[in-house]
Amino acid sequence: MGQFATVADHLVATEPQKDLLVQWDGLRADAALGPSRKIGQIPLSWDPDEDTAVRRAHEQFRWFGLGWPVNANLPTTEAFRSASAFVRPADVAASIPCGPDLDAVVEAVSAYWEAGFTDVALVQIGDEKQQQFLDEAAGPLLERLRAAAPSD
Repeated sequence: MGQFATVADHLVATEPQKDLLVQWDGLRADAALGPSRKIGQIPLSWDPDEDTAVRRAHEQFRWFGLGWPVNANLPTTEAFRSASAFVRPADVAASIPCGPDLDAVVEAVSAYWEAGFTDVALVQIGDEKQQQFLDEAAGPLLERLRAAAPSD
C-alpha cells in the first residue's frame, strides 16, 4: 500500500479496517500530503423479497463470502469457481445485506463510520432491481443513513 498512498488521490476499500486507514494516513502524512477521502464500498442486494435478494447475491457475489484476501489471490476464473463452489447462500447473506431491511444496510455502513471512513459507496447487486431500488428504497435509505451518520 505504501507505493499507492503517496500517488493516489483517495483510498477505496471493501472491508472496514481501521488499521488500514491509520497506515494510509500515516504514509500520506510522512510524504507531507494532505488528508484524502477514504471510501468504503459495500454491496447490497435490495429486493422486496429476501429470498430473491439472497439468491441474486449468491449468484453474482458469492466471492464476497470468501473475504477479500481469498478473492484477491485467485489467479483465474477456474480458481474462483473452485474456491467459491462451497459458498452457500447463507454465507453470502451473512456478509451482504439482502432483502428489504434498510436497517441492515445502515448497520453494515456503520462499521465503516466506526473505522473512520469518510465516504461510503453502496453497490446494488443485479441490473434487474436497479430502478426499483432507486424508486422505492434509495430515498428512505438515504434518510436513515443521514440520521445515523456521526456528526463531525
